[in-house]
Amino acid sequence: MERRKFLGKTGAGLVAGVAAAAPAVAAAPTVKWRMTSGFPRNLDTIFGAAERLSKRVAAMTDGRFQIQVFAAGELVPGAGAALDSVVSGTVECCHTASYYSVGKNAAFGFGTVIPFGLTSRQQNAWVYEGGGQQLLDGFYSGYGVRSFLGGNTGTQMGGWFRKLVNTEADVKGLKFRIAGLGGQVWAKLGAVPQQIAGGDIYPALEKGTIDAVEWVGPYDDEKLGFYKVAKNYYYPGWWEPGAALHFFVSNKEWAKLPADFKAAFQVAAAEANVGMQAAYDDKNPKALARLLGHGVKLQRFNDALMDKFYKAAMEVYAEESAKNPAFKKIYGPYMAYGRVENAWFSLAEASMSQFLERRHT
Repeated sequence: MERRKFLGKTGAGLVAGVAAAAPAVAAAPTVKWRMTSGFPRNLDTIFGAAERLSKRVAAMTDGRFQIQVFAAGELVPGAGAALDSVVSGTVECCHTASYYSVGKNAAFGFGTVIPFGLTSRQQNAWVYEGGGQQLLDGFYSGYGVRSFLGGNTGTQMGGWFRKLVNTEADVKGLKFRIAGLGGQVWAKLGAVPQQIAGGDIYPALEKGTIDAVEWVGPYDDEKLGFYKVAKNYYYPGWWEPGAALHFFVSNKEWAKLPADFKAAFQVAAAEANVGMQAAYDDKNPKALARLLGHGVKLQRFNDALMDKFYKAAMEVYAEESAKNPAFKKIYGPYMAYGRVENAWFSLAEASMSQFLERRHT
């Protein structure tokens, strides 16, 4: 009898305890954010980084932190407007290239890449370990946002040209679709840079509104069909030796997140960063083979022209540093870091790659 009374009381206590604990679980915070991408859905590798982050954040938080992803044009107009929508508070976060905003301040270029700047691995090293994150967020704080690396294309191709470009005379008057500070460098040699959103590039090239276009590399370029209009495919894309993408988050919204949600976002962003580069490295060689099958002709920017572009880039940076304190503050450490990295990469990485290329061809 006493045993039954004890079990009855104890059992009732346990049930009551579970019932009391249940509201604490139900009251766990649920956060819903909106993210706008700077890219259309059909560019699955670059747009896919945002989807990857959304899925991983939801999985790591048992669905309590949900981020709905919108493609360019679905919520805000296009690539350049993505960051603006976070600054204005229209959305909580976005996924885009910072250099789309160089018109506001040239210092936005460093988050993505600047001509003759860091490669993808060097950019990762600079941001994660070399003080780059602190420099970037110090600048971005003026716009009320913070950044998280969210992918990289690797060194890009130099673009699609109707005619050969071998001399400075070939550059003069060339109407070239190009983003970021690269356009300013081309302009130094007489080109006419054009800022055109991804979805509008092909019609402009087809109609002759522009003479040449650069985008990313073989996989995305094939999707956009540039090879149907211009057959000369130049390399390397010296203005984008390692174009990084970022997730930009409103500082106000970030401050509201609990610590575990912040950790989930950071981990998911890092996964997206690594995943995009891996995807491009897998897809680009296959796409290039298909493009060559369509009669595409690979062309290399010759050294004489590359030297002229390099000199023009240094002039752009000197001029910008003289008038823009924000640019100058990042430029010095960035270039110093790049010199050290290039010395190391030229020793081990480059020599190994060159040997393997000789053996495999």
